[in-house]
Amino acid sequence: MRACAIVTGAAEASVVHSDEHVVAFMDIRPVVPGHLLVVPRRHAVGLADLDPDDRARMFRAAEHLAAALRRSDLLCGGVNLFLADTFTNPARSSHDAIVLQPRQRAPNPSQATSRTGKTCRSGSRRPTLTSLSGLSKYPEPS
Repeated sequence: MRACAIVTGAAEASVVHSDEHVVAFMDIRPVVPGHLLVVPRRHAVGLADLDPDDRARMFRAAEHLAAALRRSDLLCGGVNLFLADTFTNPARSSHDAIVLQPRQRAPNPSQATSRTGKTCRSGSRRPTLTSLSGLSKYPEPS
């Protein structure tokens, strides 16, 4: 139930976006550097439980975060984005989440170098995208 604790502020996380509807944070066990999760503040355990407005806000946040990943110091050649409908491992999360995983533009992703020359190792557990924290504001739909 870690996502629930992050949403309420009871657990620490590397939050890159937070507003009244969604929270986005670095995955604690990233598959690749820059691995992010976007979750609704309103609890939803399955796609059928997810409020349509919350779903739209989650995807809007994911769109802006994907753009930020492309502008980041990671050599991001693209972003895999998908909805994780009802995690089945209760120790991990019981929230719906949009998952963003950057695809690196290097022959060997585990040894990709960033634009700043730093090595980006896939096994790194440290958040690498502190530059994303400035994305907390973006235009609301009209």
